[in-house]
Amino acid sequence: MGPRLKSLAATLVALLLVALCLWAAQWQYHRGVARHALNTQITSQVNSPPVPFATLLAEPQSHEWQKTTLSGNFVSGKQVLLRNQYSNGAFGYHLLQLFQEVGGSEIWINRGWIAAGKSAVAAPLLPEEDLADTTLIGRVRLDRTLPHGSFFALPTRNQSGLIKQWNAANSLTTPAVPFYLDLLSTSSKNLVPQSPVELPELSDGPHMAYALQWIFFAGLVLYGRFLIRRR
Repeated sequence: MGPRLKSLAATLVALLLVALCLWAAQWQYHRGVARHALNTQITSQVNSPPVPFATLLAEPQSHEWQKTTLSGNFVSGKQVLLRNQYSNGAFGYHLLQLFQEVGGSEIWINRGWIAAGKSAVAAPLLPEEDLADTTLIGRVRLDRTLPHGSFFALPTRNQSGLIKQWNAANSLTTPAVPFYLDLLSTSSKNLVPQSPVELPELSDGPHMAYALQWIFFAGLVLYGRFLIRRR
């Protein structure tokens, strides 16, 4: 291969690397924009007034992260544990329980974090059930925002172990209510979560810095090609 062909090949490789760097920069930029928009939406929804439960039933997608108030009672034995959850560095579960609203709708309520059992096969200690009528305030979550993890059912009174693994799409939603609530407060002292579900981290992350970094790499490639050509 002659010098001219080698120079042309080196230039083409450099241009390809520049294109890849610019693509990566654009990808990181759009990720940063999307994350900022999501954080802004969450902040706005969290600070907005509570939405009526009837409105949620009609259009839940527009009210994610907003608060709502509803009355009814928890259903005995209808509990789900979501594992691989942490609170202050400790391993545990999120406890979800089915709630029957006074209008007849059934909805899963995330009652917060509970500590894991003493071993991997030991069931955690569940809080006592309170099936009396209560009024609660919860934060709206869509089923697509469920944390990744494995689902399995535990009977209320049987602490002997895990008895059934559930699929998130089939176990935590009902055809009538395609969302769930993070429990924030309740009129019953027995149901107040000791470790409520926290909001996700609302930072924009390092995406914009990564985008600038990739642009810098593209500049280095061009500068390096220029120096090689001068030789």
